[in-house]
Amino acid sequence: MFSSEIKSVHFTGIGGTAMASAAAAMLDKGFTVTGSDQNVYEPMASFLAAKKIPVLNGYDERNLASKPDLVVIGNAISRGNPEAEYVLDHKLRYCSLAALLAEFFIRGKRALVVAGTHGKTTTTSLLTWVFEHNGLNPSYLIGGIPNNFSQGARFTDSEWFIIEGDEYDTAFFDKRSKFIHYQPEIAIINNLEFDHADIFDNLDAVKKTFSHFIRLVPRNGLLLGNGDDANLKELLNVTHCPVKRFGLGADNAVQGFNLRFGPTATEFEIPSFKFHLNLVGELNVRNALAVIGAAKHCGLSNKQIQSAFDTFKGIKRRMEVKGIAGGVTVIDDFGHHPTAIRETLKALRLRYAKEKIWAVFEPRSNTTRRKVFQEELASSFADADAVVVAEVARLEQIAPAERLNPEQLMQDLKTAGKAAAYLPDANAIVAHLAAGAQGGDVICVFSNGGFDGIHGKLLARLGRR
Repeated sequence: MFSSEIKSVHFTGIGGTAMASAAAAMLDKGFTVTGSDQNVYEPMASFLAAKKIPVLNGYDERNLASKPDLVVIGNAISRGNPEAEYVLDHKLRYCSLAALLAEFFIRGKRALVVAGTHGKTTTTSLLTWVFEHNGLNPSYLIGGIPNNFSQGARFTDSEWFIIEGDEYDTAFFDKRSKFIHYQPEIAIINNLEFDHADIFDNLDAVKKTFSHFIRLVPRNGLLLGNGDDANLKELLNVTHCPVKRFGLGADNAVQGFNLRFGPTATEFEIPSFKFHLNLVGELNVRNALAVIGAAKHCGLSNKQIQSAFDTFKGIKRRMEVKGIAGGVTVIDDFGHHPTAIRETLKALRLRYAKEKIWAVFEPRSNTTRRKVFQEELASSFADADAVVVAEVARLEQIAPAERLNPEQLMQDLKTAGKAAAYLPDANAIVAHLAAGAQGGDVICVFSNGGFDGIHGKLLARLGRR
């Protein structure tokens, strides 16, 4: 696919974790590497500076005047970007990050690809740590920062490559899901729900892209799917490769039972072994079962897996305690889909059985800004005592008939007995919480963005009371 004449590579949109990590890895392979981005934030700014990769601030045709042999175009880049237009005008060789990974880093390796609507980052991080802890030195690419590693991506000489397989589209010129590029020997599918309403029209469209992913598993590979998930059921009925189901139901090949939930840990059994996990809730039992199924298939023993579980430190932005101020615990979570919010709150209720839990939600994903989950969103806060919702981001960009209705959401929450407030921004929310939260309360902030630094503002304000 790629010419052996490639010597220089330019990354348009180099600031993302995956793009920056791939750029550094290409440099290590002996290529001349440059990059450009609107703004490069920490920690990737320091990472790229340490690697001495020149990063040009802003997008400009002049950034490509040297006519690099290959331009890697990030998936946030759209038509109209001056560098994308220059590449097309001058017929430069270009590709997506996913295609670059496939050709230069994954091909010939044993790829374990973790897909699904929820739990990808936790499952990929846990699986990577199981391999790392047991000396297998895997390459990995994770859409978050695991606390056991200093970065979200690494490329090694080992035969193993563990990667989070996102169903989001690849680039402006390639509308296939990213995971289609990743050459899975083992495909893990945690679950399947409707998401990414800006790309997929309905649940059937999501199922279709997952069915394409499943077709890529070779006959000597393994498809490992959640056997309890109704939306996955029909997709797992394939004969071109071995299939193993995991879950809590009796007909799963990797079945978890005798679940015991504690405030900071969970225990469960499979037919031959009892596992202890320093993560909370049923959602993490399912994530762990997927990891166990994959790791055992690759030759690791139950004891080796448990040894890694014992030292797993979790992931940033997944039920991450940001601090305690004025006796109030502030937690950050990436959850932005009703199922993720519901399961996270269910797990937090195990940890904080008697405390008042406040859920703060920023509807900024392309799905939650729309009305597709109007009813589900209200019910997802069942385990919270009080709910605060920020003003829906960029609501004017969505046709009125398709928008989430915040007033209806507030009404539904109040009908369910929740104290609920709809507030314009982070500052208003901080003021509201500072006036209402008492010592011993727990505040969990759900957002897939920065939310205007609300965690720091909240801790500072609570600390001054």
